[in-house]
Amino acid sequence: MDEPNAGAKPDPKELEPRPPLQADLVALCRQLNQRGARYVVVGGFAVIAAGLPRMTGDIDLVVAADRENEAKVFSALATLPDNAVRELQPGELQQYTVIRVADEILVDLMRSAGGIEYEEAAKDVVVREVEGVPIPFASPRLLWRMKSVTRREKDAADLVFLRYWFAERGEEPPRVE
Repeated sequence: MDEPNAGAKPDPKELEPRPPLQADLVALCRQLNQRGARYVVVGGFAVIAAGLPRMTGDIDLVVAADRENEAKVFSALATLPDNAVRELQPGELQQYTVIRVADEILVDLMRSAGGIEYEEAAKDVVVREVEGVPIPFASPRLLWRMKSVTRREKDAADLVFLRYWFAERGEEPPRVE
């Protein structure tokens, strides 16, 4: 007897990534840490870690783009349910500034963000332990430097929050050339 849905096309909604949760970030960072990958969490989750409660549609990572680190990052991403990373080829981190991995969740791998590469970003992180996993988040100063040069509408609210974050501490945001 045939299955009732045999040959049916999957519902496109089932193929769409869902918004990531903190548990997704923790699970991915645990895998990255176990492999010794060099990365910094930037974007929405870093803003959330700095104190702004908000949603995010993806996990943004600035990663060291050398082949050894790329292999570690790809290996960690292979633990995601859909194994979408299998579509990537070695060397793509050197070739592209941003690679979007559309698995059950979206993960953006960036060689640089706002013109800042991993080596520079790694000097300005705040490591927070979340559910027992140490996670290197971009500091508010680094976020300001990354987001203030993009001129993207979606970064405007984050910049307002960051300006308030600095003012609350009697500081000025960093100068961006």
